Amino acid sequence: MTEPVAQTHTHENAPGVGRLIALSDGIYAIAMTLLVIDVAVPAHLNDAAFHQALSDALPSLGAFALSFTLLAGFWRDQRRILASLPVESFVITQLILLGLGLVALLPFPTGLLAEYASQPEAVALYAGAMAAIHAVHTTLLLLTQRQVHPSPASPEAVARRRFTAQLASSVLIFCLSIPLAFVNTEAAMWFWLALVPAHVVLRRFPRRLAPTP
Repeated sequence: MTEPVAQTHTHENAPGVGRLIALSDGIYAIAMTLLVIDVAVPAHLNDAAFHQALSDALPSLGAFALSFTLLAGFWRDQRRILASLPVESFVITQLILLGLGLVALLPFPTGLLAEYASQPEAVALYAGAMAAIHAVHTTLLLLTQRQVHPSPASPEAVARRRFTAQLASSVLIFCLSIPLAFVNTEAAMWFWLALVPAHVVLRRFPRRLAPTP
């Protein structure tokens, strides 16, 4: 979801971080696998029923592709965050666990979106889940900015702020789509595409995120 940034991994081999990374990888793997459960075509159908069922499965395939792509991005973001977090902090550990709980829950709103994309509640719940996961990651980055990169002018610190801004833009876009879903569900889902230009703009203008002298 965001561009790779070179960084050190001084905390990655610590026992606490290692356990959190293993737990994180396991939860993401399970969540990604569960996404495909809603993609199915019944057995023993005649030709007409088969083609109709295949057509009916397309929304589920779309929801699966969308959520899998976003989960893959969340997983990459989570690894980048965990690589440098001081996880001895109780608050930070609880935030990480909260984020993992939201990820584990994601197949539920994904299934609702696949089956009831015309219902505003389904679209709003999906957008809310995505916003919440991005918000957890953004909060983790903000809370640990000074601890990880004490020098605000360093290239790593600027890159981290750019990364944080990209995640924050995702929170904003998904949150804005929630009220829009109750006006027009299709417009709300198309609005999610704003993630792409938002991330591109923040990636190409890193100087705007540099500290002022």
